[in-house]
Amino acid sequence: MAEAPHTYLTTKEVADLLRLKERKVYDLVAEGGIPCVRATGKLLFPRDLVEAWLARNLEFKAGVESLAERPPIVGGSHDPLLDWALREAETGLAVAFGGSLDGLRRMSKAEAMLAGTHLADKDLPIGQSWNVGHVQRQLAGQPVVVIEWARRRQGLIVAPENPLQIDGVEKLKRRNVIGRQREAGAFVLLERLLEDAGMAFSDISLIETPARTEADVAAAVADGRADAGLGIEAMARQYRLGFVPLVEERYDLVVWRRSVFEPAMQKLLAFGRSELFKNYADQLGGYDASGFGTVHYNGP
Repeated sequence: MAEAPHTYLTTKEVADLLRLKERKVYDLVAEGGIPCVRATGKLLFPRDLVEAWLARNLEFKAGVESLAERPPIVGGSHDPLLDWALREAETGLAVAFGGSLDGLRRMSKAEAMLAGTHLADKDLPIGQSWNVGHVQRQLAGQPVVVIEWARRRQGLIVAPENPLQIDGVEKLKRRNVIGRQREAGAFVLLERLLEDAGMAFSDISLIETPARTEADVAAAVADGRADAGLGIEAMARQYRLGFVPLVEERYDLVVWRRSVFEPAMQKLLAFGRSELFKNYADQLGGYDASGFGTVHYNGP
């Protein structure tokens, strides 16, 4: 598995990122112009806040709203209900599912019209708040809307009838576990769940090649390559596997605000209110679409 980028940048790394001299970075700190923290006398710069600061300080003649022309691409986390709905509603949108964090990065770089995310907000108990905190940090100052897609039961996908009696993350010790790429919301969630259990990734045997989609997780368990993997109940059902529920998460759509009123997004929203959509969500299992369309955040 590729090494994750450091959460905090050094002064030199920030200078390289901004293509400035280190002296100028110190000047920005003195002016309070760039987010940073001081630890044991050393300046450190939170990566996500620096990226948000960069996005907020971009200059355009007509303002940030002038970036309304975005490619017709859906990024972020893979969701089987969304994947199906995009086709059934004939939105014409392409998908580039690379994980929740990857989706927010695509949005910050104007590389997607919308992104699906299921990120538990930091510094709060798991399940109390989803996505909004991450959006406010990584898309600070940008005109985006967070719209609820559905709530999903997330848990451990295991072999049929759960022969290893895996009933929680504590039972993953020394087990072969199929993980997700570091940009995925499931990776972030598993890290939090392990931490709450007093564990770390070093306590489990992660398969070297991570799964890129929910289906990849289920396939690895079905093929016997993994004892378990974090995924949604709907995918466990599809592969006729066992499922150990751990948390109900909220999967949201982060949408460039002006794109909400474009034909593709209007088709998707209209389809999400149809009986066909509700029936299919029930058929998949593990979904609660009763809050579909709720706006949880509307950026400046």
